[in-house]
Amino acid sequence: MTEPRLNHLRADGSAHMVDVSAKDVTVRSATAVGRVLLSDAAVAALRGGTVPKGDALSVARIAGIQAAKRTPDLIPLAHPIGVHAVEVDLVVVDDGVDLSATVRTADRTGVEMEALTAVAVGALALIDMVKAVDRQARITDVRVTAKSGGRSGEWVES
Repeated sequence: MTEPRLNHLRADGSAHMVDVSAKDVTVRSATAVGRVLLSDAAVAALRGGTVPKGDALSVARIAGIQAAKRTPDLIPLAHPIGVHAVEVDLVVVDDGVDLSATVRTADRTGVEMEALTAVAVGALALIDMVKAVDRQARITDVRVTAKSGGRSGEWVES
């Protein structure tokens, strides 16, 4: 059995950007999720609208949307693509905030990195907003949970 080939590595082992110019343009989407674990005080401040810096959830949502659009500026080998839709949702739960992001495009490569970046940066923005209330906030469980489109088709986390 042959080893899987890593597309971002040349034969000599050096990293490079994969040429996607010959790929078909298809509708693609990806969803990523993550969680920010917070203290009881921070959760109460979010639920009560008393976070000192203001509307933390809205700021985190907008940060996630902006991040998805700027992914190639942050991830060296990510392709600049047309990001056609970004949905970022935040839900306050008993131990923190659950984040999810779905990104859609019609392009030659997928949007998994854009969805992951949206979640990660949204989580960072949330921590920035609540750090006066909770200095021990932490980001956890960031991962892709679904993708569709392209040659590999549909995939959903099991």
